[in-house]
Amino acid sequence: MTRRQLTHVALVVKDLDASIDFYRRYAALEVVHERREPGGGRAAWMNDGQAAFVLVLLAPGRWSLRAAVTRSIARIVDTSDHLGVACASREEIVSLCRLARSEGRLRKPPRDAGPVVGFYAMISDPDGHNLEVSHGQEVGLAVARARDAGPSRS
Repeated sequence: MTRRQLTHVALVVKDLDASIDFYRRYAALEVVHERREPGGGRAAWMNDGQAAFVLVLLAPGRWSLRAAVTRSIARIVDTSDHLGVACASREEIVSLCRLARSEGRLRKPPRDAGPVVGFYAMISDPDGHNLEVSHGQEVGLAVARARDAGPSRS
């Protein structure tokens, strides 16, 4: 049996350099691959240096219908969709939120939502995508429990 593994999430962005800078500063990601696409577009893969998972940032070249529709929908829909990044401490989150507030990016200030969710905040990237920074979420514990329990039978 082949194991399936989540490898990436891709986001369409207006300004690739601004988005790379944002994810470096707020999510501690670094570019591991970058390329130019036919038509002038650019793509970058960003990674935390640990997981076999990348954030793919796609900056279309010439205005394409797909890019225009994606941007229009993003402006219309206020969503809870987000990327999540675990931080080392509450202090780190507070510090990131200070920076985000000074840049007009803070979407939801830090709050403690108790067990499972933990201490978190939401920050908007240059294209309006949400980045959740958190401390104390139980994602790692849930993954370890599921791994230790073996395959689920649904």
